[in-house]
Amino acid sequence: MPEALYQPFPLPGAARAHVWHHVPETRRPRHFHSEPELNLIAAGSATFGVGDMTIFATAGHLLWWAPGQDHVLLDASADFDLFVIGLTPELSARVLADDGPTAFAGATRTRLDPGAFARLRSFCERPVAEDASTAEQRVGEFWRDAHSLRLAVPDKHTFTSRALPSLIERPELRRSEVASMVRGYPTELSRHFHQDVGLTLTAYRTRLRLLRFIDSACAGGSSFLFAALEAGFGSYSQCHRAFQQTLGCSPRHYFRSEVRSRMENAFLPFGRE
Repeated sequence: MPEALYQPFPLPGAARAHVWHHVPETRRPRHFHSEPELNLIAAGSATFGVGDMTIFATAGHLLWWAPGQDHVLLDASADFDLFVIGLTPELSARVLADDGPTAFAGATRTRLDPGAFARLRSFCERPVAEDASTAEQRVGEFWRDAHSLRLAVPDKHTFTSRALPSLIERPELRRSEVASMVRGYPTELSRHFHQDVGLTLTAYRTRLRLLRFIDSACAGGSSFLFAALEAGFGSYSQCHRAFQQTLGCSPRHYFRSEVRSRMENAFLPFGRE
């Protein structure tokens, strides 16, 4: 599995939704975060790394990164143009309340028809309102529209589509429990999940629990033990081991040194990952 950094989505200030125009100087290394993210390819073409897979996208494609899904821009054409849209998990859940958790099961890559592409691109090209409430409402409308387009074109096996929402809501579930919920054998579920997501189900489940641990620890007032148990780990030692293997340092070192800031603010030039 490719190494990835934990880098929260760049939401300015207290904003819960944001649209930013990608420029090469702000290319981020392979990373993952708890915020769901959409990418609109406005022009040109690019190759993205997603887990141990690669995805090629051109103008008119809409890409979706679920919470915990690592992604990186590997290469792009000279005329490449990209808009990146992200919401907090809480705001996304509220905006997509009518669809429920099934929104997580939609297509990773969707080819938009000319009308939908023009509509979404026009929205992204307009400045986001400075007023937070107005901005959230406008981005929320875009978010709902974009996800309705994704859901109309499924690109994953049924097992994966059913498993993703369950794991995101309850990452403490065991593989056998998820397999029972999707009505499949554990080995079948694991095979299709890996093919569709580029990560093993176990690795993805661990990453989601680490995100919960980090969120709980960042909130303050909780010990690492409490945060680990709340995130779905069986013990703090299990959490510590997963944290070290995934992020390359211990939780204590991450939260009490400059490692966290360096990791969150890392950028890379093209040609390196």
